[in-house]
Amino acid sequence: MARMKFICDAERCIECNGCVTACKNEHEVPWGVNRRRVVTLNDGVPGEKSISVACMHCSDAPCMAVCPVNCFYRTDEGVVLHDKDVCIGCGYCSYACPFGAPQFPSEGTFGVRGKMDKCTFCAGGPEEHGSEAEFEKYGRNRLAEGKLPACAEMCSTKALIAGDGDVVADIFRTRVLRRGKGAEVWGWGTAYGTAQEKKS
Repeated sequence: MARMKFICDAERCIECNGCVTACKNEHEVPWGVNRRRVVTLNDGVPGEKSISVACMHCSDAPCMAVCPVNCFYRTDEGVVLHDKDVCIGCGYCSYACPFGAPQFPSEGTFGVRGKMDKCTFCAGGPEEHGSEAEFEKYGRNRLAEGKLPACAEMCSTKALIAGDGDVVADIFRTRVLRRGKGAEVWGWGTAYGTAQEKKS
């Protein structure tokens, strides 16, 4: 079975925020939550880079390790999801995640905190596929429809790639060989480990 992964090619990202808008529009994400965001490194300095960041659906997800109620789970495709009916909103996952993926939605005037929210890789949640409850809590289940995440499909420069990890890695490898630089992709080693770790 495919192991789903994200890669953002910093050499192609133009900070248009199309991925952010696509995600919010596709899933009607609650106010105060950005499941995906664009971060610019070395802003205003020669060589600045922009990177689209969301949950990387890590192989050894720290959010799963610290959750006191075990609301996080991994699908057969390797997508890390969480069950909002089990989540108590403690925020431990938010502190453990190196990508800042789990977030508190802000509801009400004083920012009352509720259940955590995070990128679902457009894979819905534990509710029945296509149900109103699934959409309300997690958004649209595009993977069940045979589609890729909306953020990657809407990326105008194809900087954000999503899908089967082997295919995604091959696409990025081909790009690196063509341009002759940029071999280290931001976040890949943190989320999925290094080649040596996988062999052992």
